[in-house]
Amino acid sequence: MIDLYTWTTPNGRKVSILLEELGVPYTAHAIDIGKDEQMTPEFLAIGPNNKIPAIVDQENGLHMMESGAIMVYLADKYRRFIPDDPEGRARVLEWLMWQMGGFGPMAGQAHHFLHFNPGKAEYAETRFRNEVRRLYKVLNTRLEGREHVCDDYSIADMAIWPWVSRHEWQDIDLKDYPNVRAWYQRLLARDAVKRGYHVPRAAGDIPAG
Repeated sequence: MIDLYTWTTPNGRKVSILLEELGVPYTAHAIDIGKDEQMTPEFLAIGPNNKIPAIVDQENGLHMMESGAIMVYLADKYRRFIPDDPEGRARVLEWLMWQMGGFGPMAGQAHHFLHFNPGKAEYAETRFRNEVRRLYKVLNTRLEGREHVCDDYSIADMAIWPWVSRHEWQDIDLKDYPNVRAWYQRLLARDAVKRGYHVPRAAGDIPAG
């Protein structure tokens, strides 16, 4: 049994989508970051960086923070959604790290300056709008002639997709990135993705792209 401590953010949804795809038993615990519940001593004992998501694996007592590390751990534990061969594994980790190190942080900054605080920092708006557009172009090129980011559906897809689901917050029209749009809609058709999106609570309609 996995205990998942999470909220309705792209990083939280990465792990809930993976758990739904794995079909393993888990319990979701809502950590409302709008109420600073990630700052409580109880949560800090599990996730000392004050960030969701975090997990506890009840089989071995392991506590983990950092969404990418959690995804690798779960994929390895259940031997799904990450290749066994070194080259295939390296490619999935490459694109997972692309999301962790670039796409997610830059999109998150775009949310702050373009969606929540428009008109307050012209330099920041221009910087993050342009960088997010560049990253979408990278992803669009990668998906040319591909069904998935890597050879097969993997944790790389699951990590990137929730950030694309907030494309409107990033001032992005997916019609400008047709390969990304087609990939986004393919994943949206998966029942596990739809279920995982609404963990730990229903969050309105999923953007259709």
